[in-house]
Amino acid sequence: MEGARRLQGQSIGVFNEGIGLLLFRWSALRTAVENEWGGRESRVKADQLVTDILSWFTQSKDPLYIDDLEDILDQGMLSLNVEVEDGSVEEVAEKLMVMHEEFLDENFSSFENLRKANLEQAARPPHTPQIVNDDEDDSDEDDDDETMIVDDNSSNKNREIPRTDSNNNSVNEPRPNVSSEADDGWVVVSNKRNKGRKN
Repeated sequence: MEGARRLQGQSIGVFNEGIGLLLFRWSALRTAVENEWGGRESRVKADQLVTDILSWFTQSKDPLYIDDLEDILDQGMLSLNVEVEDGSVEEVAEKLMVMHEEFLDENFSSFENLRKANLEQAARPPHTPQIVNDDEDDSDEDDDDETMIVDDNSSNKNREIPRTDSNNNSVNEPRPNVSSEADDGWVVVSNKRNKGRKN
């Protein structure tokens, strides 16, 4: 029977970098670190998670099972006060296992793809959605209904949000019952900004 294959030499350092690249693309981990959900030491805890995963892959004498890796990821996220229930732990664990297998076969394509994607992401400015008025003119004499477009750089589609100009409502006109329950069970709440305002 053949002995268990292990990463050797420089591939260990490159694999460590690959773990870090993969984990810091994980939105749950990235958000926890950026917002310091694990305290001031959130970045240190995330780096420790990378180290723990590398040690598990390189030092474990037992066969490597994905369930054990998922447990390590879960424990690392719990140290950041995050309980992940969206299935992303399993997805990240699977990607790490695939990357490890590729490294054992001296195939570094997934690592190169991660590195390239990371460089492209770093070159882009940070994403901040902007709300842009769809009307061409900037006059205050707009129609009752306008459309605002949420300019979201993450996709090529613009989402339109209908907006009404409440300044055209007369004080004496009856207001519709805005706290009624919609068909789907949600309750619509009125905007407090315009209550009691006179033209």
